[in-house]
This record gives sequence, C-alpha cells and structure tokens, in this order.
Amino acid sequence: MASPDLEEALRRSEELATRLIESSHDCIKVLDLEGRLLSMNAHGMEVLEICDFGALVGSPWVAFWGGQDQERAKAAIEQARRGQVGRFTGLFPTRQKNTPKWWDVSVTAILDKAGRPEKLLAVSRDVTDLKQAELRLKESQALLEKKVAERNSDLARTSAALREIVEGVEAKVGEQFFPALVQQLAKALQVTYAFVSEFCVDRTRVRTLAFWAGDHFEKNFEYAIAGTPCEKVLAGELYHCADHVADHFPQDKKGLEELGVQSYLAIPVTSMNGTVLGHLAVMDRKPMELEQLDLSVFKLFGARAGAEMERSHMEARLKENEEHLRDLFDEAPIAYVHEGLDTRFIRANRAAMKSLGITPDQVEGTYGRTFIPDTPEAQRRLKEALESIGCGTDTSGVVLELRRKDNGKPLWIQWWSKPDPSGTYTRTMFIDITERVLMEQEKARLEAANIYLQEEIKTEHNFEEIIGTSVPIKRVLQAIEKVAATEATVLITGETGTGKELIARAIHHLSNRKDCVLVKVNCAAIPAGLIESELFGHEKGAFTGALARKVGRFELGDRATIFLDEIGEIPLDLQTKLLRVLQEGEFERLGSTKTLKVNVRVIAATNRDLEKEVREGRFRSDLFYRLNVFPIQLPALRDRKQDIPLLVSYFVKKYSSAMGKKVESVPASSMELLKNYPWPGNIRELEHGIERAVILSQNATLDFGDWMSKGSTPAAPLPGSATLEDVERAHILDVLARTNWRVSGDKGAAKVLGLNPTTLEARMKKLGIQRP
Repeated sequence: MASPDLEEALRRSEELATRLIESSHDCIKVLDLEGRLLSMNAHGMEVLEICDFGALVGSPWVAFWGGQDQERAKAAIEQARRGQVGRFTGLFPTRQKNTPKWWDVSVTAILDKAGRPEKLLAVSRDVTDLKQAELRLKESQALLEKKVAERNSDLARTSAALREIVEGVEAKVGEQFFPALVQQLAKALQVTYAFVSEFCVDRTRVRTLAFWAGDHFEKNFEYAIAGTPCEKVLAGELYHCADHVADHFPQDKKGLEELGVQSYLAIPVTSMNGTVLGHLAVMDRKPMELEQLDLSVFKLFGARAGAEMERSHMEARLKENEEHLRDLFDEAPIAYVHEGLDTRFIRANRAAMKSLGITPDQVEGTYGRTFIPDTPEAQRRLKEALESIGCGTDTSGVVLELRRKDNGKPLWIQWWSKPDPSGTYTRTMFIDITERVLMEQEKARLEAANIYLQEEIKTEHNFEEIIGTSVPIKRVLQAIEKVAATEATVLITGETGTGKELIARAIHHLSNRKDCVLVKVNCAAIPAGLIESELFGHEKGAFTGALARKVGRFELGDRATIFLDEIGEIPLDLQTKLLRVLQEGEFERLGSTKTLKVNVRVIAATNRDLEKEVREGRFRSDLFYRLNVFPIQLPALRDRKQDIPLLVSYFVKKYSSAMGKKVESVPASSMELLKNYPWPGNIRELEHGIERAVILSQNATLDFGDWMSKGSTPAAPLPGSATLEDVERAHILDVLARTNWRVSGDKGAAKVLGLNPTTLEARMKKLGIQRP
C-alpha cells in the first residue's frame, strides 16, 4: 500500500508544475507534433481575449499568424521537431478587441522518456511595449537620418549604427543572444568593453554570459560581487564612473588596470516584476561622460537582456520540473495512469503495470474499463465515476473491484481521477487495497458468526461495579443500557450517596465516546464566582487574577462526555449560557468574543427536586426540559434493602484487601440491624460504616464495636408525614452531634456522611441547620 507522504509528494509536484505554468506572465501553449493546439495557460487566454478555448482545440497554430509570420511559425515548428529551439518575433491581434500585439516566440519539443519529441511547447512573450519602443526608435532614426542628411554625415553614420544594432540583436536568440547584445552595445556606444552577467544561486557572486573586449569575446567567468563596480548596480542602482574607476575600487584595481579601463557605466537587469537578475555594463579605456552616451538606447538593451534572461530561467525551470515529474511518475510506488476519455491508457507507471498485471508493450492497447468485472455494482460505480469526470469534477477515493489482466484474480483499488485542464485525458492514481478488503470481509464473517455469543451477554455483565439484584436497581440498569449508545442528555436524580457518579460512568463506558475522557464537574464544590471560568474557560486578563488563558471543562470535553454533578447548584445567571451549550454546542471563553464549537454529551446529576426549583424560580424551566431528556431516578438504599447484604459483602472484601485483613463473615444480628437502618446517607454512608468496622475488626468476623449501638441503630421513627428533607435534616443533625459539630477533616461530619465539605455546608444552609 502506498505511503500517503509519497502520494502527497507526487500530487504537490504535479500541482507545482501546473501552478508554475498558470502563474506565468507568458502565453504558454501545448501543441501536438503537427502544430495543432492542445492546451493553453489561463494568462495566455486572458491576454489573447479567448473566452472558449475548447473551440480552438485541434486548430493549426500557424493559422493564427499572418503573412511572413506564418512562414516563421512553420519554420519554428520544424526546428523544434528536430530538437532545436524555433524562435521568431511576430504580430498577432487579440480575439475580441483586435488589439495588435507583438510576441517574442520560442518553440521547443517536449520529449518522452525515450528522448523523442512527444509534443511541442510554444512560449510567447508580449513584447509589444518593446516592439513599440523599437518602432519609435526606428521612427527616431528616420528623423535623425533626415536631419543628418540635412546637417552632417556624422549623424547619418550614428543612425545607421543604431539601425544595425536593433536589427542585429533582434535576429539573435538563445545562446547567441547575449554575445550579439554586448557586441552591438559596444558598437552603439562606441566603447571598448561591454558585458552582461547574472546572479549565481547564492547572490554573492555573478557569472558573465558574454564579455566583448573590443575585437574578441573573453571566456565567461564568475567573480565575487563585493568590492567591484557592479556591487552597487546589483543592489538596483545605475552606477557611472567617468574616469579613474580603478581608484574607486581598490579590491578590483589590478584587474581593471590590466584591461586599461578608465570609465565605467552599468545598469541592473531586472525581471518584469522588478527583481534584479544581473547587470549590463560598458567600460572604456578613455573617460566617458554621460552626455556622450544615449542612456535610452542603453536601457533598451538592458530591458531586452532582462526579458531574455527571465525567459531562459523559465525554460530551465520547466525543463527541470518536467524531468522531475517524469521520474516521480515512473518510479513512484503509487499506481499512476493517464487515460483518454474512452479509458484508453496513454501512459502507466511501473506500480500501475504491476498491480494490473500488464507489461510495458501492452499499455497503449489497454482500456481501463476492461478491468472492471461485469457485475451490476461494479458497472454502476464505473458509470458514476465516468459521469463525474465527464462533468469536469474529480473522483476522490472511489473503491472499485477489478480483475488482473494476466491471471484474472480479484483486485480492489481506491481510485482518484482528475480531468486534465486540456480536457483531452484524465490523470488517474490508485492504491491496491486488496489485502485490507479481504481482511474486512473476514472480519465481517467473524462478527456475523459471533452474533449469538454477543446476544448471550447479560445486562448485569456490563455493570460489574453496580452491585444489586433488586427490582429498583435492575430498572436503573435497563435504563442505562437503553440510553448509553445514544447521544441523549441524561439527568440522574436521587438522594445524596445513591451512586449518581457511578451511573454516569456506566453510561459513558457503554457509549460511543468510551475511548474519550469523562470530564467531571462538581458544581457544588466550586465557588459561585469561579464556576463560569471553570466550565467555559477564560482569556488572560479576563478578570483580576487571570494571569494566563484557561481551557474550560466543556472545551476539554469536546467529542467526549461531561458529567455535571450537583447541577442544581449552578447560579441562575449562568444557566442561560449552559443552555446555549446544550442546544447549540457553542460558547465563548470569559474575556473573549470568539465563539467556540464543541461536541459534548452531557450527563447531569442532582439530589434536588428540580421541578420544585423551577416552580420557585431558582432554576430555568427551559434548561430543566433540556436536561430532562432521559431521566434516571436512583432508588434510596432503604428502598432496595435486599441489596444491602451484597453491598456489605462487596465493601468488606474491598477494605479487607486494602488493609491486609481477612474479614470473612458478618454476624447475622449485625446484618439485620444494617438492613433495618434507614440510611439517610445511602450507599456512601454504608461504605464508610463498613470501612470503620473493618478497621475495628481483629479477626475474621466483622466487628462494629459500639458504633451500632450508639450511632447507627435505628433512631426514633419520624412521623409518618415526615418528608425526605425531614429525614435528611435529622440524620445530618445526628452526625453533627456525634462529631461535635466538626464539618471537615478526617473526623468531621462530611467524612462520616461521605460528602464534600462544601456540599455539606450548602445542604446545612438549605435545611436551615445552624450551630447551637
């Protein structure tokens, strides 16, 4: 199976070539060997005012030119076929406004991997401004010729020289361009030396492209920029030294004196966007004043040098990228195919041939559709994919079943196909997923065979930590099993100590979010002024003491489950923000205006009567209805007395093991007392009582000491009309009396009752319990 990194590298490299061409300021066309148009870049279509290129596909490129330009175009195509570079400058108007434009055209061959011409690449650069400048120059020359004829023969000779310069440089292209340029420049400005250079890769050195030394060309060379006259020029400035140039550059003085150079003039050679590519310079053995030189002619030569330099750079990058793409195509482990619109293979790399069971000589005679088995499902998928390609859209990750050509064995592939911008073929990439598909099929078979065993798993097996066999607890377990796999909000209600967090954990562990964390928040344990920051987070500086950004619990619980214990303790002014998270899944951190989106399942719990809280205006009705989607009421321990022996046995084993004791039995009389006790603190109170008894036990029999007789024997029964709050108040008062009204600490009432001290204080305040 192919590496995603290689696949991404191949895709990005190909997109790089496309972007390079599409972003070019030149008009770039791809022709077949007969010179017919195949494709054109977007900039070319825009400049030529072509709205519908499809109508031009297949038309002869030479037909776009007129007169002698048509013959030049034919000659350029012939040169490109022979592996040379065909060049000419021609006139071609735009399609819509018929605006005449001059083009500097080069035609080169695109070679196949065997080195034979496969297609042609015609690159046209808009040189209208340059041509117009040349035309204006010619017009100026004509005027000068007239004045020369009227005034003196010296001006006539100058005019003839300029005409020779323009025509001489225009006729040269490629490697001959720069030698002709500097030779004609020296002649035009009547100086001894002229040379042109370009930056090396590190831009601290330059290399000459042509160096005219009066009567011959010097061999090209590289040199460091620092300390030379060209240093300022390559920074983007014109530089002129009329005399004694060697004195200004002591580091280069020896070389300048050997050449006998007295004066120096240079300008930067730039690209169309102003990037300095190199420089053009003239030097003379005599002083050289600017008034003696025609700077406009000098700059014209500089502009032509920049255009040719940029064109040659683009040509080199295109050639390098083409070679890189060919290597990637052939050697990539990902299967890659170019197909015609009729699915006929045009090219296929080694990985594709290996997967499909074909040889290199079979590629061009193979049709992609012949690999598809004649089954309704396979043919349907193929039809949908071809229709998608026909509409100009991509096919991404389509899974197809194929048959190898050599042995007919099944082959499953994941297929990506994208139409080429020319609209003449598609680029297809696929990976062999046969092994994965076969594994998935085997997995499905084993899962189907295991259905019976799965059905045999009983509900109680999923709730190992929830102890009990009574009818009330079974109803709770059934409710858990029904709601766990859904995304519904659950509201767990029940007295303090009935195991609401345990139920929340069971729901989470049976849900689809079980692999994520269960985020817990005890709303009663957090001060009212900090609960908003705890739930939703805050930005640095949101309030005094907010020294850094804090991520809230809802943000931590994204894609997980959040358990809001003691939900009834949330302040009324914060309930609106909580409702928004439940309904919309969005909120803002304190001190921020940026809205955050989360996907959180909420399980809430409370020992309050929320309906009563709603009636009394302490809890929002809309929040209550949003939380009460699936309510689970936990029974009090006194309502499931038959579970007490099981719970006692569980806690005895738990704490005996933790303390290294072997308590194995509970006296029958003690068990009877435990079953008859009302347990206002429910399971939590029972657990702490057993823990205390294990500590007191000195042998294998559980010993409650005097706790059973003093504190935990049934108190005087409350009136039959006593409410749950009456029972709870009486029990808290009893425990507070036995702990000398100590609330927190190891010997405090909160520890005995199994409550958080802040929760106990909140309950005491609500029940009106005050220290005497």
